Amino acid sequence: MKKRYFWGYLLVSIFIFSTCEPNPHAESVDTGYARIKGKTMGTTYSVTYQDAKKNNYKPEIDSILVAINQEVSTYIEDSDISLFNTSEEGKSQFHIYKNPHFYANLIASKVIYEKTEGNFDPTVMPLVNYWGFGYTEKRTINKVDEIKIKELLKTVGFDKVNLSQAEKLFRVIKENPKTQLDFSAIAKGYAVDVIGEFLQSKNIKNFLVEIGGETVCRGESPRGDVWALGINIPSKEAKTTDVKEIVKLTNKGLATSGNYRNYHTAENGSIYAHTINPKTGFPEKSNLLSVTVVAEDCMTADAFATAFMVMGKDSVIELSKKLKFIEVYLIFSTENDEMDTYYSDGFNQFLTNVE
Repeated sequence: MKKRYFWGYLLVSIFIFSTCEPNPHAESVDTGYARIKGKTMGTTYSVTYQDAKKNNYKPEIDSILVAINQEVSTYIEDSDISLFNTSEEGKSQFHIYKNPHFYANLIASKVIYEKTEGNFDPTVMPLVNYWGFGYTEKRTINKVDEIKIKELLKTVGFDKVNLSQAEKLFRVIKENPKTQLDFSAIAKGYAVDVIGEFLQSKNIKNFLVEIGGETVCRGESPRGDVWALGINIPSKEAKTTDVKEIVKLTNKGLATSGNYRNYHTAENGSIYAHTINPKTGFPEKSNLLSVTVVAEDCMTADAFATAFMVMGKDSVIELSKKLKFIEVYLIFSTENDEMDTYYSDGFNQFLTNVE
């Protein structure tokens, strides 16, 4: 267990990038690598891959992303998740072969909900909407309605969502018809993994897939080495290339969560961040500024990074020691408003300039 100290900054942001960037227009470069870019899930994506046949897979990748969004995006009115959320019957039926993305996110969420003791809870959607961070009209809460929050909390709890399955048909039943799901804390990581699996199906062994900073990498980078991902501290003057830490990975997924960008400031100066605690109904406030998680896949890293932002530094450290399949890197504020970091013992292997 080691620490690194970053001084003089009030806010921290983590950016993930490959230190060797191929041609940005999906054209093969001399090393046989190509890079494609696009927009999805309210953010951007990039895929870097080595293909001796010089195929441009952007049309297929865009098609995959459209299909995933049609099942798990709350911003699409007729998506699977939206139809489930607006159902007043309290139950919905799906077919695994017709709705594989919704099913995969649901099952994975259930597992991580249990492993994090309810700190990762996709049924937090009504509260996310209340605080102005969901699919409803964006707004800033200037006067908190605690009675309303208590009422919304009655709809929250993933243990209240039951799943029954018979062969390829599965039924999702919510005890409260007003319960709604939100896969935004896991869907980007899931999509990253699905694209990675698509590339592997094309016999591509060396690639990096990134959506909004959530990343999975396999094989070698264009440098002939493992992939290098940067962690840096932004300010108005800083660039994304101003790196504080280099993380070197291969055959792993990586995700970061933080409250330093997506927040509202009320008229009285109160700051409400987008990470909602499903147990209290309020945006979580702690000295934990960001969490980076490394796991075997990006979906796992994505979900745990969000859950850990809810839990706070000390609880994260305690739980991460018990979970042998993830490694964590935390950036937090000290009592003196200075930047401090913590990383798990296993994260040490990914760092290149540890003091």
